[in-house]
Amino acid sequence: MYAIIEAGGKQYRVEKGTRLNVEKIPQDAGAAVEFSQVLLVGSENGSPAKIGQPYVPNTKVSATILKHFRAPKVIIFKKRPKKGYKKMQGHRQNLTQIEIKEIAG
Repeated sequence: MYAIIEAGGKQYRVEKGTRLNVEKIPQDAGAAVEFSQVLLVGSENGSPAKIGQPYVPNTKVSATILKHFRAPKVIIFKKRPKKGYKKMQGHRQNLTQIEIKEIAG
């Protein structure tokens, strides 16, 4: 069984045991979280998928927070030739690694 969930404004296809990195969740490592914004639930055996409008009712995806970390630095460099303009910025995104435990619904 698989599901498509919405977390941090992005959509992810998940199955039981899937580990993925999402935008930071404000809970401690080891805590359980539930995602109720499930867009689609399907199965591998060929039965039809449940498609939400926009979300599938009475469906939740349970996960456990494994760790919090920061992504590698992204460099933003802007330059205008022959104008003497150079600007450099850096950015590191805060991320949370989660593991999917159950898809209920």
